[in-house]
Order: sequence, then structure tokens, then C-alpha cells
Amino acid sequence: MSRDRMTFGMIVMIPLVQLLLFGYAINSVVRNIPIAVVDLSGSAAARVITEQVRVTQVVDIVANFDTPQQAEAAVVAGQVRAALVFPVNLTERIAGGETVAQWLVDASDTMVSSALLSLRAMPLHLEAGAPTGAYLPAVPSFELALLFNPERRSEVNIVPGLTAIVLTMTMILFTSLALVRERERGNMELLITTPVLPMELMVGKLLPYVLVGLIQVGIILGLGRVVFRIPFAGDLASLAIITLAFIAASLTLGLLISTIARTQLQAMQMTVFILLPSILLSGFMFPYDAMPEPAQYIAEVFPATHFIRLIRGVVLRGAHAGQMLPDIAWLLVFTAVMLTIATLRFRKSLD
Repeated sequence: MSRDRMTFGMIVMIPLVQLLLFGYAINSVVRNIPIAVVDLSGSAAARVITEQVRVTQVVDIVANFDTPQQAEAAVVAGQVRAALVFPVNLTERIAGGETVAQWLVDASDTMVSSALLSLRAMPLHLEAGAPTGAYLPAVPSFELALLFNPERRSEVNIVPGLTAIVLTMTMILFTSLALVRERERGNMELLITTPVLPMELMVGKLLPYVLVGLIQVGIILGLGRVVFRIPFAGDLASLAIITLAFIAASLTLGLLISTIARTQLQAMQMTVFILLPSILLSGFMFPYDAMPEPAQYIAEVFPATHFIRLIRGVVLRGAHAGQMLPDIAWLLVFTAVMLTIATLRFRKSLD
């Protein structure tokens, strides 16, 4: 054990990381969901209701739009998870005891939609634009329009996210073993005698696995469509762009691991150590919005977090690649950084 410090480190760090993730970062109680507000009435009552919704801490108002169409476009692009729309005749609706506003909710994440559903019948206390006191209509305070997954089926949310998890595991694991296997089998001698540049060797190691990743995506989404009736609202071009960007990011991360590890066992240990937080913090098992801020900052480092946003946006919400450029840009930057570091670390020698 004293000779293999990495194995000893994994024995200690893997349970420690899981303890910290499940005990601190993982939370099923969703808070501070980013939403937008559309106030068509321009009334004081709308501002009072907005403030009462905000203080519940279930939502975090991050944007204001002039029209419901703009708000829905922001939901499709993933900028917000829901929009609260106040009608033009808000004051009349309050006086008549009707619903005061409508929620446009991204129901692709069932935990997020459940949290927003809890606000449907919240009591409202209005001091402007209506008689003072609690507003308790015979109908719920808000109407809800559940977008993209009106039946709130959990498999609609799980299957696209599963694509990211499978690609993360296979792409990183395959490439993390690539150079280490060559070194252990003695094939590195043949590579050293060739005029191939380090960057060319790195890229050559990655290319075969790109096809493997595309096949895996096709299998998961195809079976999801046939077996679980998962809708596909986007276009194939956007799906190809985001998938290739994520495959490249995962492969270069695995390649970097292969330049650090000295044996295949070490490569697998390092891969497992990276996979745990990558999967648990990605938003696949637990809502990203439920995590504390420090955990969200850590999650933003991992490619899986960005790809889950991207593939759910394309497959479920019908977003196109141009609407989600920040996440795509992060994957491309991550790929460039990992490939550069891996190339610099690789030495065409037998040390």
C-alpha cells in the first residue's frame, strides 16, 4: 500500500468525496429557480404579487420581458426555468376573484415543476390595486402551463440526461487507458520511431472514439423514442454540434488522465475519482438549482453539466445550437485546454 500512493489516496478520497457530495451538495429541495416576469398590466398589484412570490425563496427573478413570446423564448433557450405572466386586466381579475397570473413552466425537470406547482395556490396579500387583506379566490391564485412535458413523466427528463452519463463514462474511460496501454504493451517504441508530432498522435488517439460516441447517442435516443416515447423537438444539426463538442471535451479529459497515470489501474482509479462528482453534480440525478452556490461553481467545471443542459434543450425544448452558445463555447474551450495540456505532458520517450 505504501508503494502505491494513488490506490491509498483513492481508498480515502472516494468515500470522502461521496460523503461531502451527498451530505452537502446534493439537495432535493429546490430553491432559487431562475424565472422571468412579464407584466402586461403595469400595475402596483403586479409588483406586490411579484415581491410575495420572490420572498418564498422558491424562485429567483433574473429577468423581465415585455411580451410572453420573449419569455417563452428564454425558457426554450434555458436562460430561465419559468416565466410569470401578468395579464393586462390584472386589477379586474383580482376584483372578480379570478386567477391573477399564469406560469409558463419548463416541465422537463419534474422536481423543478413540482416546486413551482407548490406556488399555484399560495395565498396573496394585496395592499395595492385591491382591498387590503388576504386574496383567497375560489380558484387557484395562478394558472400553470406545463411546457415540453405536460404529463410530467420522469423518463422524459432522464433519458436525454442518460446520454451525457453514458458518454462521460465511456469516453473518459476509453481514452484514459489509451496511452497507458500503449506504454504497458511496449507499443510506445513504435510510436517514438515515427515522425508523428505529439498533437497529431493525441488527435489520432481520439478520432476512433468519436464514432463510438455518436453510435451510443443514436442508440440511447433511438430506443428512448421507441420504448419510452421521448419526444425529439430539435433538429439533427444542433444535436450533432453539441454531441461532437461534448465528445471532444470528454475524450481530451480522458487523454490528459492517460498522460498522468503510469498504469491502467491508476488510470481507472483517476477516472472513477473524476466520474463521481461529474455525474452527481451534473443535474442528472438532482436538480442543479437545488445545489448550494459553491457546488454549482464546481459543477460548472465539468463538461457533463453543460451537455445535459444542451441535450435537454435540443431534444425536449426544441432549442437550436445558436440559442445555447455559452455552454457550447465552454465545451470548446475545455477541449482546447485539455488537449494542449495533454500534448505538453506527453513525451515521445520511454521514461
